[in-house]
Amino acid sequence: MKLINDAAESEGLANSVPDTHGIYLVPAFVGLGAPHWDAYARGTITGITRGTNRAHLVRAALESIAYQTREVVDAMARDSGLRVEVLRVDGGASRNDFLCQFQADILGIPVERPSTTESTALGAAYMAGLATGFWKDEQELSAHLQLGHRFDPAMDVSRREELYAGWERAVERAKGWAK
Repeated sequence: MKLINDAAESEGLANSVPDTHGIYLVPAFVGLGAPHWDAYARGTITGITRGTNRAHLVRAALESIAYQTREVVDAMARDSGLRVEVLRVDGGASRNDFLCQFQADILGIPVERPSTTESTALGAAYMAGLATGFWKDEQELSAHLQLGHRFDPAMDVSRREELYAGWERAVERAKGWAK
């Protein structure tokens, strides 16, 4: 859709509007995975009006990442009987402060981002260092892990649940589309 030129641009656009203007983007481009498991679901954008602009769509796309994460975290909590106390994130999307804050708000738990967001490569280096004896154990490694930023939930609980209910309605509309 060419709404942005690169991923870094999405944060500024998302912050340029107070909300999505009622837009929900369900990125079911190849169906929905956990916890829905619907191969026939298709990507949808709900709530478009004449007032919709590209910032609303970009913000909705970022918010969809947080909603999908909540679905999986909630499913894990139901299945395990354990409550997730904090979400630790890494990778390219974790560099987006808007996304991390919205994730904390939608989950209602803190989101922690390490100072090094490319943890896959760092983890491989740590494993190699352990295997070769460069580090003696995992406790020695833990001294090297540094918290970059912590995002604490700031959204009112009723607003959180209102937004999430809208997401759930949008997901239901995306399901079974290609049957």
